[in-house]
Amino acid sequence: MGKIIGIDLGTTNSVVAVVEGGKPIIVANKEGQNTTPSIVAFTKDGERLVGVVAKRQAVTNPENTIYSAKRFIGQPYDAIKSELGRIPYRVVKQNNDVAIVAQGKELSPQEISAAVLSYLKQAAEDYLGQKVSEAVITVPAYFNDAQRQATKDAGKIAGLEVKRIINEPTAAALAYGVDKKKNGIIAVFDFGGGTFDISILEIHDGVIEVKSTNGDTHLGGDDVDHTIIDFLIAEFKKEQGIDLSKDNMSLQRLKEAAEKAKIELSNMRETEINLPYITADASGPKHLVMKLSRAKLESLCQDIFKRLLEPCKKAMADARMSNSQIDEVLLVGGSTRIPKVQELVKEFFGKEPNKSVNPDEVVAAGAAIQGSVLTGETTDVLLLDVTPLSLGIETMGGIATRLIERNTTIPTRRSQVFSTAEDNQTAVDIKVVQGEREMAADNKILGQFRLEGIPAAPRGVPQVEVTFDIDANGIVHVSARDKGTGKEQRISITSGGGLSKDEIERMVQEAKAHETEDHKKREVIEKRNKLDGAILEIERNLREHRTKVGEEEALKLEQAIEKAKTTLKDDANDSEKLQKGFDELMAASHKLAEILYSQKGSAEKDGKEASSDKGPEKEGPKDEPIDTDAEQK
Repeated sequence: MGKIIGIDLGTTNSVVAVVEGGKPIIVANKEGQNTTPSIVAFTKDGERLVGVVAKRQAVTNPENTIYSAKRFIGQPYDAIKSELGRIPYRVVKQNNDVAIVAQGKELSPQEISAAVLSYLKQAAEDYLGQKVSEAVITVPAYFNDAQRQATKDAGKIAGLEVKRIINEPTAAALAYGVDKKKNGIIAVFDFGGGTFDISILEIHDGVIEVKSTNGDTHLGGDDVDHTIIDFLIAEFKKEQGIDLSKDNMSLQRLKEAAEKAKIELSNMRETEINLPYITADASGPKHLVMKLSRAKLESLCQDIFKRLLEPCKKAMADARMSNSQIDEVLLVGGSTRIPKVQELVKEFFGKEPNKSVNPDEVVAAGAAIQGSVLTGETTDVLLLDVTPLSLGIETMGGIATRLIERNTTIPTRRSQVFSTAEDNQTAVDIKVVQGEREMAADNKILGQFRLEGIPAAPRGVPQVEVTFDIDANGIVHVSARDKGTGKEQRISITSGGGLSKDEIERMVQEAKAHETEDHKKREVIEKRNKLDGAILEIERNLREHRTKVGEEEALKLEQAIEKAKTTLKDDANDSEKLQKGFDELMAASHKLAEILYSQKGSAEKDGKEASSDKGPEKEGPKDEPIDTDAEQK
């Protein structure tokens, strides 16, 4: 079996690694550098440039030099509109997906990422002296299903079979755990160019188990750069009356200067930004010369840095751990070199962060180790990752019925039986949702499909088994099967949508804020469904056993049924009245229930006497409401 390479496909920089002699080796690119800028440029001559050479010509070709494409991968256009004012190249809407325009051609973010992957693939082939066709690629832990699938697609475009998608913090812990041979609870604080993740993991004798994960897919070093750029533009406009944001070439120079200043301020207290001939007006050329202190940078970016703490709190709560239980805090991603970030980490966890790993290279090293596990070269490591958000379907009344809870270890498979919500219903619509809210409409809809051809039958009789399957890459597959006919429909969630910036940041937070309100809504719907089901069941039993109940009792029960129907109609949103209506109906149906149970007891007694060699039969599942079209069983 050939080598499976490990690739950290980053927003700002990317790295490739391979395991040799049991240890991960970072592979240098053709320029001799271990990190490759995730930049792709297209020249007038039709040439495609990748990495350092693309970065070098960015100032003279800003409209056709694409960077930070990872921020757009797997995202719908509407989710990234706020990013568009910050980049010099054009991004357009293409069937609600993102398309990047370069030299008049529309390209998907996957194609841009594929160019970087192809470049790294070539570097690995040059190093190994053999062809490479398989890879493990890392993604932010908080990437949703669409973003993971899009990353796999990018690998395919680059000529790579992606054997596994793994989370960046998990890969870092894998490299750390294998290298240090340590046991304990590890927090991986991964602050990169475009994304932020925090994962809590337990390492014990080669088993690396993720306890929880949280993050923000739109928070990274890019945001620090843009804050510096905005500051420089504002100061220059005050001094010279010229708005540099309208000039793409000036914007590109400002971006490079901002990134350089950010890096320098990690080691210095003050730096000078000097950009001669940044622009010109009627009076002649203009130069930008400004000093920027570390204190000023920290003041400008205080809101960005504050946003790092909330995901940490959520991850600790989900792991059910206190900060004192954390043995090590690993810093991963180039943005963790910022002194203020290190200070915040120390304050939050109450201990000095571990800086023994290379924050730029450790993720690729972990990916390479996972590749060697898949080939069998490494045998003493087991990786247990989790899904970051809950998954389920919409059931009757708009409830989000969860089949897989967030932070469930993957791969995993869960099934649940549902039924129809109406008599003679021959199809059910399965709406797949992702998130933590009680109502389906408040979560992210990942996709939907229809199972048709269900035989016409009374409500609650058909049995539809819905199965969720999350593979080791974190990609979701959903199927629905009619147990009576064997007919089946399935869907792999591969839509280009994904979660928007606001959705991914607020999803769990909103769930907590709306917890009481959501539970009240759910309680009302469940009581409404319970009363509705009881009415239908009692009506059916009364029709079948009216003569055994007696006419007087039957008339009383009919009156109780009508009263319950009135409650269902007039008090549909009153939890107490719905419960009272249910209790009164059940009390009125006691006589009918006694007759049914006495008959059942006699039948069971007769059955035992007639066939004593038969074992007990499993009782069928209770019928509850899917969707507005189906019921949970």
